[in-house]
Amino acid sequence: MGHFSISDLEQLSGIKAHTIRMWEQRYGLLRPVRTATNIRMYCNDDLRRLLNVSTLCSRGKRISQVACLSDAEIQAAVLACCNDAHDYHQQVNALLAAMLSFDEQRLNYLFTEAADKLGFEKMMLFVAYPLLQRIGLMWLAGTVNPAQEHLLAHLLRQKLLAATDALPTVPTSARRWVLFLPAHELHELALLFMNYTLRARGQHTLYLGQNLPVEELAAVCATYQPDAVVTVLTSQPERNRVAEFARAVSASCGEKLVVLYGQLARQEGLKLPENCVSPELMTDFLALIAQHEPETVAA
Repeated sequence: MGHFSISDLEQLSGIKAHTIRMWEQRYGLLRPVRTATNIRMYCNDDLRRLLNVSTLCSRGKRISQVACLSDAEIQAAVLACCNDAHDYHQQVNALLAAMLSFDEQRLNYLFTEAADKLGFEKMMLFVAYPLLQRIGLMWLAGTVNPAQEHLLAHLLRQKLLAATDALPTVPTSARRWVLFLPAHELHELALLFMNYTLRARGQHTLYLGQNLPVEELAAVCATYQPDAVVTVLTSQPERNRVAEFARAVSASCGEKLVVLYGQLARQEGLKLPENCVSPELMTDFLALIAQHEPETVAA
C-alpha cells in the first residue's frame, strides 16, 4: 500500500532527493516501480527501509555497510541503537517506521522512552507533533492507511490521559478553563495536550471533549464560571462559518478570553471578536498560559 514520489520520500524522511537517487543507483537500496510515463514510484516498504537506513546513518553507520543488510538485520540494528534523547529527527523516523509496520509494542516503547528522557511535555512538542505533521503530509499524498493513523492516535491519547491523571489535584480556586471541541469535531489530541499543559501549570480545567454543540456552552459557563474557553478547529465548523462560530462562543462565555486553535481559526481575512485569540503554534499557547498564571507573592 502506498505510492510515493521521490519528493514525498524527501519530505517524509529528511533525506535529499539526490541522495536517495544515489543510494538507489549505487546500492540498490530501494525498489521503485515506474509509471507509464516513466516516473519512479515508491511503496511503504521503500519508505520504511529509507527511514530505518536514515536512523542508522545518523548514528554513524556507513551507507555502504547498511545497504548490505537485510530488512530484518536493519530493523535489529535500529532497535540496538543507543538513542540520543535530543535527536528528535531520528526518533520521529523510528516512530514513523514502527507505525508503517503496525508495530504497537515498538511505538509504545519509543513514546515511553522519549517521555522518560525528555519529560512528557517536551516529548509531545518535539517528537509527537513533528510525527503528526509527517503523517499529515502522507495524508495529502494519499499514502497513509487510516488504520495506521488510528493506531498512533490511540496510543497518544492513552499517553495523554495517563499523564494528565498522574498530575496533582488542582484546587477549584485556581484559574479556570473550559476546553471543548465543536459539534462534529473529533480530532482531540491537541485539546488533550492543552488540558495537560494547563493542569501541569496548576490551573483548573473542565474538559468537555469532542462534539459539543455551541448552544450548550452558555449553561456550562454560567455554572462553572471559567476565566477562559479553549477550542480546537481542525475540520469543524465549515470555513465560511468560523466567524459566526467565534461570535457564538464569545457571547456564550460572557466576553471571557476565548482561545481558538487550529488552521481554520487562522484563515486569511478572518475577523474575530475582540476577546478571541488564535495562537499559531502550541508554544504560543504555552506562552499565553504563562501570561495568565497567578503571580507569586514574595514572603
